[in-house]
Amino acid sequence: MKTTNLFAALTLLIAASCSTETESIVNNNELVPVRVHVDGFSVSQEMFPGTRAAQDISEYEGVKAITVAFYTSDGTEKGKTTQLKGSLPAGDTFGEFNLSLPMGSYTMVVVASGSNYAMTLNSPTEAVFDAQESHVRETFAATQAVNVSNTEAVDVSATLNRIVAKVQVVSTDNRTADVANIRTTFSAGGTGFNPTTGLATSNTGFSNTVRGTVVENTPSTATNYLFLATDEQTVNVTIETLDEGGNTLFSKTVNNVPLKRNRMTTLTGAMFTNTGITSTFQVNTDWLTENSVTF
Repeated sequence: MKTTNLFAALTLLIAASCSTETESIVNNNELVPVRVHVDGFSVSQEMFPGTRAAQDISEYEGVKAITVAFYTSDGTEKGKTTQLKGSLPAGDTFGEFNLSLPMGSYTMVVVASGSNYAMTLNSPTEAVFDAQESHVRETFAATQAVNVSNTEAVDVSATLNRIVAKVQVVSTDNRTADVANIRTTFSAGGTGFNPTTGLATSNTGFSNTVRGTVVENTPSTATNYLFLATDEQTVNVTIETLDEGGNTLFSKTVNNVPLKRNRMTTLTGAMFTNTGITSTFQVNTDWLTENSVTF
């Protein structure tokens, strides 16, 4: 069987759907910033900061690993390769791949993330972070049809879109010495995704535990990423502070938090001190049962 070199000089551009350096992109799918106040916590939503509408993947610091794979119509994998920015061989360019494939029609799947480990890509509809990675990271994906019909080299380019929602938990008070970790629990969403749709493969929710800002007596920020089951999804978010033994010191659930793919939602409030103590005192004026002593 003849084969052809598929020079996938994947000029992988990251489409961040954010503002460019010179102008803002506005369309019917853009979300107007939203601010909600719920029992001491402020919820705000905005675009991902610090990225352009599209930029070369090698220039974007939020991507550290890229996996490219090709599948036939029956789901058979015919080629897969991964690049890790931190261990790129000398002479290679991050985001450019050379592969060889038999002639045929394929679905190309490209996934990129902020993880230092290769993502586990099982099919065009299923991907999860490697077992070494304990958190969901910023993630981009793209799928497209590729036809190899003769022995001439094929050049393929792909633009990746960010498919995660980002949730930041920011304290308005200073971290206390007894707090070791911050746990954020989502009532829905998941940690795996479908590269073709960019949506979560499970919608049962999960917990993410991070150190957050570790400096004592300073405000703390805990960053979380998750995959949503729909482009926009309302999720209950529980915030807990934990001591070194994993015991809960503080817990607060913020209900009906609006999340959206490719958007950052920030929950802001006091986590380390109780600023809403209300004290009510009563006096019991009844005497105890009379006690008589004969002498």
